[in-house]
Amino acid sequence: MVMMAAVVDACQWSGFCIQRLKEQPRSSGAKDCSFKCLSKGFLQKSILSTTSSTQLKSSTVPLHGGSYVHKKKGIHVLSPNISSPSMRVELLDAWDDDYDGVIINPESLPLSANAFALALRASLSNWKLKGKKGVWLKILLDQADLVPIAIQEGFYYHHAESGYVMLTYWIPNEPSMLPASPSHQIGVGGFVLNNKREVLVVKEKCPCSCSGLWKLPTGYINKSEDVFTGAIREVKEETGVDTIFLELVAFRHAHLVAFENSDLLFVCMLKPLSFEITIDEKEIQAAKWMPIDELIGQPFYQEDHMSKKVIDICMSAYEDRYSGFIANQLTSKIDGKLSYLYYNDSNKN
Repeated sequence: MVMMAAVVDACQWSGFCIQRLKEQPRSSGAKDCSFKCLSKGFLQKSILSTTSSTQLKSSTVPLHGGSYVHKKKGIHVLSPNISSPSMRVELLDAWDDDYDGVIINPESLPLSANAFALALRASLSNWKLKGKKGVWLKILLDQADLVPIAIQEGFYYHHAESGYVMLTYWIPNEPSMLPASPSHQIGVGGFVLNNKREVLVVKEKCPCSCSGLWKLPTGYINKSEDVFTGAIREVKEETGVDTIFLELVAFRHAHLVAFENSDLLFVCMLKPLSFEITIDEKEIQAAKWMPIDELIGQPFYQEDHMSKKVIDICMSAYEDRYSGFIANQLTSKIDGKLSYLYYNDSNKN
């Protein structure tokens, strides 16, 4: 009877733990648009692949130790009294990365809070015995209740996207060698000049410092998008003008911008293929072809030496007095894929 009562108590406690986890509030990200105008006004080999040829198969290991309750910030996870060597816990499904670490399969995480906690502890012990180093744990949006458990087991936040949060754990008793979270955002600007020496400019809808300013079309590149294709797309989206890429003329590197990240803005010279303007009314207040002297005659460009220098360089490139970087598609032995290398080949024979 005593044994049955202990089992019932453990089950009730487990249910309570899971319910408490489900009641934890989920934070919602707030969009910060304060950085947008910095770019708008001009102002590793991936180790997280979802497939691997050397996956660790799910296995079992003995788990020893007494019963205890691990408490932190209102999250309670109960470890049942497993004193018998016959009691075994499933290891988390994971595969090796290229740096003596492991990547946990997010699709196979236990749904139960207690089951996840037990499997995580057992897996960490197993990986430590095997000499593993970094552990990558991707928790999907619908698994968010598992995040507090991973944190109390020693995991740290690495980065987050709209559908998941990535956590890491460094096993050796030494400073972590895991790469830091993404630190830069990439912006692009398009310098488009017609045969009348008029530059394509836009006036944005924003309550920022660039409000009311005529400026080059700019924006941020998308995932897996090349710099020059991002510039072509942004010009098309904001003005409706079709263009082709000629060269990359300059880039600006700024720091402590959005969420204290750094910001890169690449300015591309584009050749217009069409001239009729159709604006994106959600983002753009107006767009037009403007004489270059009128553009740089605005007080902003007289006071902002960097922005004025960019326009000067673009005009020098247009008049063949300056050679920028063109995009050359080459294959890298590192990943065997084609990618673009930007360089000046004006001295090419």
